[in-house]
Amino acid sequence: MSANPPLNLRDCLATQHARLNDALDGTPPAAGRNQYHRDLSPVDWHYAHCHFIEAVWLGERLPQQPPEAQRDWHDLYLPELSPKWRRGGRLPPRGRLRAWGHERQTLHREWLADPAIQDHPLMVGDYLAGFLAQHHAMHLETLEQVRWFARLHGAHPGRAPAPPRPGADTGTRVPDRDWIPFDAARHTVGYAGVDAFDNERGVHETTTGPFEIAARPVSNADHAAFIEQGGYRRPEFWDRAGLEWLRQSGTRGPLGWWRAGDGQWWQTRPDGEAPLDPDAPAMGLCWFAARAHARWAGARLPHEHEWERAAREGALQATGQVWEWCDNAFFPYPGFRAYPYEGFSVPWFDGEHRVLRGGCEWSDPILCRPSLRNFFTPEKRHVFAGVRLVRERTD
Repeated sequence: MSANPPLNLRDCLATQHARLNDALDGTPPAAGRNQYHRDLSPVDWHYAHCHFIEAVWLGERLPQQPPEAQRDWHDLYLPELSPKWRRGGRLPPRGRLRAWGHERQTLHREWLADPAIQDHPLMVGDYLAGFLAQHHAMHLETLEQVRWFARLHGAHPGRAPAPPRPGADTGTRVPDRDWIPFDAARHTVGYAGVDAFDNERGVHETTTGPFEIAARPVSNADHAAFIEQGGYRRPEFWDRAGLEWLRQSGTRGPLGWWRAGDGQWWQTRPDGEAPLDPDAPAMGLCWFAARAHARWAGARLPHEHEWERAAREGALQATGQVWEWCDNAFFPYPGFRAYPYEGFSVPWFDGEHRVLRGGCEWSDPILCRPSLRNFFTPEKRHVFAGVRLVRERTD
């Protein structure tokens, strides 16, 4: 993860179109309209929403034209106009949805190639194609969260092909006592490429260190030991908000973990159930639990700048398997400017959303660059997240 490789952003968009089609076709029609969690819209809605967003940018905002006549698109596919609980029951039949999606894909790729719009600021360097491709990739990852909750409810939501991960770093098994030391130093964070989101821009220098960061994320075996030693019942490891979350949720482990009658741990994942792999990174942790585990281990969560420094210097193993919680809240970089619209990042600079880095098993490679900043509120367990530990230098 030492660099952000150049991308053909129109090819990236075509790849996401193909993945959207596969995701729809890999979902049984009955499961495609169901909402399995209050935070997650049905699979078929995500498929349609992605094509609708393309239609808004390419057919309305970029040429500055009024919306197309089908106002029901806006009422159903704009999140602010359509509460999640209403979406499944208002979707068109699967066949009509699929045909509409294929039609829009062809039409939108033709629009992107129109010579008349190539001088528009949103088209410079194929910015808009990259923005849409990454938007779709995020929704495709959310679809796997939908499948996860469907399986947790005993449903059979089908399966879409996983994104290609030629650069995924599985590494070799490294004992958890292996720590990578960093001295105090000035270094650069952020990203100014054409595919950068507004919250990554504002490349600047900062100082981190001295610190040590774990070579690998916390494993399933590590977190099982935390549970066995009463980690979810010992208040000394939890802050006040975390204790309140524990009390209200009744949570005693990561999302999807359960024990068979013989005492063996199992895990339900989006793609099925299997015995817990002790060496795999622990997944299904909220920020509260990640922070509690770190305290139990005599460590802490990294600041995102520490994480980015270590990733850029090639020090981290097993990145891209789970999103890794960072300790800090999501915040604007120096000189932040909202782009391409005010609501993409600004509403989440609220002091409540926490940063995650690195990508996960279900993340498309275009979302796994070292500078990319994911963000969720601290109670969320369904975002394929784990934790990598940091501690202060002892020498």
